[in-house]
Amino acid sequence: MAIPHTLGREEARRRLRDKAGRAAEKADGMATVTTAFTDDDHMTMSVTAMGYTVDCHVEVAESELVVDVDIPASLGFAKRMIEGVIREKSGKLLT
Repeated sequence: MAIPHTLGREEARRRLRDKAGRAAEKADGMATVTTAFTDDDHMTMSVTAMGYTVDCHVEVAESELVVDVDIPASLGFAKRMIEGVIREKSGKLLT
């Protein structure tokens, strides 16, 4: 999924790096969140909650974040909700 922004790649990259480490705090103990940058423009994120793990790969582009999400088949019923949360939280990482 693509999450548009108007920040430019450098600023989006800076904000994502600054705030990604705080993602676990935002989960308020409801989930375990781990993040890692594989290079300047790519981040991996793993969210574990209620016995499920959702892995994401984020690419920082000039005008959008491209988020690839691996939703387990057993969570197919919640796909739209998960995508909505990812859109909301990813956008907040850039503010």
